[in-house]
Amino acid sequence: MPILLFRLNGVPDDEADEVRALLDAHRVEYYETQAGRWGISVAALWLRDDHAGDEETARRLIDDYQQERARNARADYAAQQQEGRVETLAGRFRREPLRLLAYAAVILVILYFTVAPFLHWR
Repeated sequence: MPILLFRLNGVPDDEADEVRALLDAHRVEYYETQAGRWGISVAALWLRDDHAGDEETARRLIDDYQQERARNARADYAAQQQEGRVETLAGRFRREPLRLLAYAAVILVILYFTVAPFLHWR
């Protein structure tokens, strides 16, 4: 039975390309399935059952890659914070106050209609 190595649903293209290149560089035999026309199938990289001995190597490679990618993302975020380039709620409110107020109004209306039947107003 094939072994699921890496799901591709919701994965950025650059990450998927890097994982494929990593597996190719280490000569891990895999195949890829697509999500299909309506996106309900599993888009993933799979290991054939006749190459099950490569599973440990492939998982280690992918785990190491993802840990390194997470470290890089955290470092990039920290650098952006230090430079003041990270968008905050306050910054967004200063830039687009009407949009945020409209969203808040819509949320309050939905909340009212959701909770009102259970409240006994007198």
